[in-house]
Amino acid sequence: MHIRCSGRLIRSLATAVCADTPTSCDAFDKRLMKTIWLGWILLGLLVSATVQATATPLVTEEEAKLPPPKGAIAADRRGILRGPKIEVVMPSGGVVHSPLRLVLKFESFGGATINVESVKVIYLRTPNVDLTPRVKPFIRADGIDMPQAELPPGEYIVRVDIKDSDGRPGSTSFTLTVSP
Repeated sequence: MHIRCSGRLIRSLATAVCADTPTSCDAFDKRLMKTIWLGWILLGLLVSATVQATATPLVTEEEAKLPPPKGAIAADRRGILRGPKIEVVMPSGGVVHSPLRLVLKFESFGGATINVESVKVIYLRTPNVDLTPRVKPFIRADGIDMPQAELPPGEYIVRVDIKDSDGRPGSTSFTLTVSP
C-alpha cells in the first residue's frame, strides 16, 4: 500500500517514519527484510530438525515378542522373470543400530511401471505383521526410503511384495539384525 508522506510516495507504514531521510529509510527497509528472511529461515530449520529427529516405529516391542514363523520362508526368485525386482540398498548387511535407514530400490522391466498401491511390507511372525501402513509415507515408484526406522534389538525377517502396471508380481525377503 502506498501512502503520501512529505510529498513522496512511501511503500509501507514502517518507512513513513523515516521519509525525510531517504538513505536511512532504505537502510531501515533492508534491515527489516533481512530480519524477516532470517526469521523464516530459522523457523524452517527448526521445523526440519524436529521432523528429522522423530524416528518412525517399524516394529513395536510387542510385535518383536511374537513367535517366529513355522515352515519354510520364500527365498529370492530364480530364473528369468519379467516381474519387478526389489533390491535392499540399506542396511547393506550385518548388524545395525536403531534407528536405521531403510532403503529399497524397485526396478520394473518391459516398459512397465511399479504400482505403488500394490506394495506390501510384511514382518514374518506368527501371525504375520503388516508394516505397510507404517512404511506407506516413504513409498515412491522407484523404491522405499525410510530415513529413521525404529526397531527393538533382535532379528527381523521382512518380506516385500510389489506388482508392476502389467500385474506381474515381484517379491523379496531379507533379514534385519538390530543390536542394542
